[in-house]
Amino acid sequence: MKLPDTIAMLRTLVGEPSTSSITASRDQSNLAVINHLANWLEGLKFAVTVLPLPNKGGKANLIATLGNGEGGLVLSGHTDTVPCDENHWDTDPYTLTEIDSVVHGLGSCDMKGFFPIALEAASLFHSKKLNKPLTILATSDEESSMAGVRQLLRDGRPKADFAIIGEPTGLQPIIAHKGVLALSIVVEGSGGHASNPSLGCNALDAMHAVIADLLIYRQELASTYTNPTFEINIPTLNLGCLHAGDSPNRICETAELQIDLRLMPGMEIEELTTTIQHRLVETIASYGTRLSITRLNEVPAYQTSDDGDLARTLASLSGRPPGTVAFGTEAPFLQSLGMETVVFGPGSIDQAHQPNEYLDLNQLSPARETLENVIRHYCT
Repeated sequence: MKLPDTIAMLRTLVGEPSTSSITASRDQSNLAVINHLANWLEGLKFAVTVLPLPNKGGKANLIATLGNGEGGLVLSGHTDTVPCDENHWDTDPYTLTEIDSVVHGLGSCDMKGFFPIALEAASLFHSKKLNKPLTILATSDEESSMAGVRQLLRDGRPKADFAIIGEPTGLQPIIAHKGVLALSIVVEGSGGHASNPSLGCNALDAMHAVIADLLIYRQELASTYTNPTFEINIPTLNLGCLHAGDSPNRICETAELQIDLRLMPGMEIEELTTTIQHRLVETIASYGTRLSITRLNEVPAYQTSDDGDLARTLASLSGRPPGTVAFGTEAPFLQSLGMETVVFGPGSIDQAHQPNEYLDLNQLSPARETLENVIRHYCT
C-alpha cells in the first residue's frame, strides 16, 4: 500500500472526531484515528498492536514496531483532542482548511499533525534492515485523564532507549515541563437558620480560613522552589472555583474549593497532597467542621538532562538549544519506562486549545527531515 501524502493523512485524521473529556457527554472514541494509523503502518510493514483500554469502551492505544531486538526509538503522540465549540470557528473544525500557508482544523497542531510527519519519515526505512527497532506509539485521553499512557505504564511497555513526544514545541527540543495537581477541597459543617449561628456550623467560615492559609502556602512554595529556566519561574497555585451553600438565610453546610497547582521538577505529588491535608486540617480545627481532599487530576513534573544523547542530537539537528515549557505532556510516564524522553514537534502551543487551531506548513519539511535523521541515527 502506498502511503498517502502528509496533508492527505492529516486531513483524514482531523476528519475523525476524537475528543476526550472528563464530561461523559462530550467524551468520544479514538478508534477511528487508531484504525487509520494501524492501516497505514501495516502498509509500511510495521507489526501493529491495538490495545483497548480496560473499562473504557471505544478507547485504545496503538503500538507499531518496525524491526526486532532491544532498545531503539519511540515516536509518540496522542490521538485525542480537546472539545470545541464549532460556533466559534471560522471554518469547519473537522475539515482541514489551508489559508495562507497554514492548515486549520481541530487537532491539526495538538497533535494529530505529528503522526503524518512521523509516518512519512518512517516510510523511508520500511524496506531497510534496522539495527534497532523503530516504534510508533499512539495514545488515548491525553487531554483529559491520560488514561492511555497510564495503562501503558501499568503494562510496562513500550521499551526502548529513546522517545520523542511530538507535542507542538516549534521544533525546539524540550527537556522539562511543570506538573499538574488539581484538588477538590471540601469542608462540611451543619445547617441551621441564619438568624442564630449557634444552630449550625458554617462551612464557609472554615473555608475562609482554608483560602487564607492556601494563599500563605502559595508564597511559601514560591520562595522555596525557583527555576530560572522556566518563563514563570515559580510554582503556581490557582484558586479555580468555589461552590458553597444554597440560600442566604441558611447556615452553609458544605463548601468546595477546587485548586490547580503547577509543580516544578523536584516537587512530589504525594508529599504536596499530604502537606496540604495536614495543614488545612489544623487550620480549621477550631471550627467544628470536617475536611476532605480529592485529587481531580495529576501529572508529574518532567525533567531530563540537556546533556542527554537525544537532547543533544535534537539540539544539533534543529539548531535550537533545549528549553522548557509550562504545559504538561506524557513525557514523565515514558521516562518512567526507562527511556530518555524529549518533547519535540511542529506547531506552537499558542495555537492549541482554541478556535481556528492551525499548523504552520513551513514546519512540516524541517520536522520530517529531523525525524528522518533521528531514526537513521538510532535505528540503522
